[in-house]
Amino acid sequence: MFRFKQFEIDDSLSAMKIGTDGVLIGAWARVEGCRNILDVGTGTGLIALMTAQRNAEAHVTAIDIDNMAAEEARLNASRTPWHDRITVLKADVRDYTPATKFDHIISNPPYFNDALRSPDVARNTARHTDTLGYEELVAVAERMLVAGGRLSVVLPTDGAALFRRVAFERLWLARQMDVITRAGEEPKRTMMEFVLCDRALMPRCERLTIHQNDGAYTAEYRALTAEFYLAF
Repeated sequence: MFRFKQFEIDDSLSAMKIGTDGVLIGAWARVEGCRNILDVGTGTGLIALMTAQRNAEAHVTAIDIDNMAAEEARLNASRTPWHDRITVLKADVRDYTPATKFDHIISNPPYFNDALRSPDVARNTARHTDTLGYEELVAVAERMLVAGGRLSVVLPTDGAALFRRVAFERLWLARQMDVITRAGEEPKRTMMEFVLCDRALMPRCERLTIHQNDGAYTAEYRALTAEFYLAF
């Protein structure tokens, strides 16, 4: 059981466990003013729960293709104060037709295109783009977002440029944050926010460092995640 300030997460069933990527995008994505939010590939439900905590007016739909992950996300959501604003679905998002379009779609998507596969089928589904490629995720966003709606994703930095090319002239990059694990290193993760609109935007590009050289958390990382981590 992983304990945050306002909720707990059990990740014993899900193929993908609680990790920094999910916490980063859950804290960074702009959810203010959104009424309907979709968490694609919810896994344990972490991003959905973080989003519900941050926006008291939003209804959050969390979707996952894996049955065990969806069940775990449903259980985790049921133990929170926001359980009545979170709907968990076991479904393939490519086949999902929502009754209402979304203001914001958030995803920590599969991102390994060529990496060696694990013998664990569920883990492969969670980690590899075979089940939800970049093109398909962009198509989902085009179909399910309201005009002016946003898509926020976290990806390995070396895959971010490919995702931008796929989204080009369909979703426009508004914000980007490259994430550095330790001071002095090159970025390993990139968070991006795209807007469904018909004009090019001038993106705001920033960097975030998680650890100082001595291993301590940086002030900027503490500030971003202060609502969630018990230690902060």
